[in-house]
Amino acid sequence: MPSGEDDLIARYFKPLATAPGALGLIDDAAVLSASGDDLVLTTDAIVEGVHYLPGDPPDAIARKALRVNLSDLAAKGAEPAGFLLTLALRNVDEDFLAPFARAIGEDAESFGCPLLGGDTVSTPGPVMISITAFGRVSPGRMVRRNTLRAGHRIVVSGTIGDAALGLDLLQGAAANISEDHRAFLVGRYRVPQPRLQLAQAVRDHAGAAMDVSDGLAGDLTKMCAASGVTATIDTSAVPVSAAGRAMLARDPAKLARILGGGDDYEVLCGVDPAQLDQFLAAAQRAGVPATVIGTAEAGTAAPRWFDADRREVSLTALSFSHF
Repeated sequence: MPSGEDDLIARYFKPLATAPGALGLIDDAAVLSASGDDLVLTTDAIVEGVHYLPGDPPDAIARKALRVNLSDLAAKGAEPAGFLLTLALRNVDEDFLAPFARAIGEDAESFGCPLLGGDTVSTPGPVMISITAFGRVSPGRMVRRNTLRAGHRIVVSGTIGDAALGLDLLQGAAANISEDHRAFLVGRYRVPQPRLQLAQAVRDHAGAAMDVSDGLAGDLTKMCAASGVTATIDTSAVPVSAAGRAMLARDPAKLARILGGGDDYEVLCGVDPAQLDQFLAAAQRAGVPATVIGTAEAGTAAPRWFDADRREVSLTALSFSHF
């Protein structure tokens, strides 16, 4: 007789597992077809109350769970190949699982990253969704974070700080902004936009890259430390959305939140000046804004941040940290 777990998998996730290697989710393992490419592996978990709020819509939770992993693949220059899904649930809740499964299936199809398998378990604690994603890249072509070099220009995609500001709004922060701006910022927190369109540009032209998940300031610090260099950043060049600028105009202290807040899921790159025009042109063709915000330099000190008048900006909280 099928167990409750078997029924859950058959009802919500077996219909999504259409890739041949998923084996219809009837086995204990899946098959990822071999090729001449290198496999790129990444895993991220999102936990109720930590990475999303208990009242967030199930479809948004599903999309965030997959997309934060796809963001890692994009920053490595990899193309998606598939993913494994682990769910820790308090109970079998139709109102949660039906929209969750539908949304993660839609994203799996639209991003070309099929469900291959996974696990479901019960928990007395908060809901947790863990995804392990697989990508492919030509041999030796994965772009690492520890290969930033002095002279590289520091480039970021999209806009920075939206998700952190959106979380602040959801947690009750006062803000005299339009409903459109509020909806945009909340949407950026709940549903990241993985920059997979940039994967080829990263692969072809970036010297180093990582995604911005814990905050631009902190993640740049990590990249510099891993590479043994430092950097100088122009905060006035950091791309901020119209909604972010609206909040910043009312409270200039929000700059620290914009630079240090997490959940941007943009791509942070170091690009050799000889490759910069090609990178920016490729980003434009891909339809993803990319902005030069500074330069990597020799040295081992923490990156320095300056405003438009070349006054140094002090940042006390560089990024989100779990511990």
